[in-house]
Amino acid sequence: MEPKEIAQKAIEKLNKQITNEVFLIIQTDKTLMHSYLKAVENKGLDVVNRAIGMEVKKQYKLVNINDREENPSCTLIQSHQKFE
Repeated sequence: MEPKEIAQKAIEKLNKQITNEVFLIIQTDKTLMHSYLKAVENKGLDVVNRAIGMEVKKQYKLVNINDREENPSCTLIQSHQKFE
């Protein structure tokens, strides 16, 4: 496999789990977690989680695939959309 193909395969895998990775960063960063909890308190869990997911999609210019991750490693979410 050529280096470009290796990178493409790794990026494809990352795109499918990027939302989980972003939530893990929030979960493990004390300041971000505090802000996240305040936002959830003010706006509600579903609103905050959807907004974060949509921002991930927008920032990375990702496209939804017809699949969801039902067992993310982050405890802040129960599932998330996968992207390509």
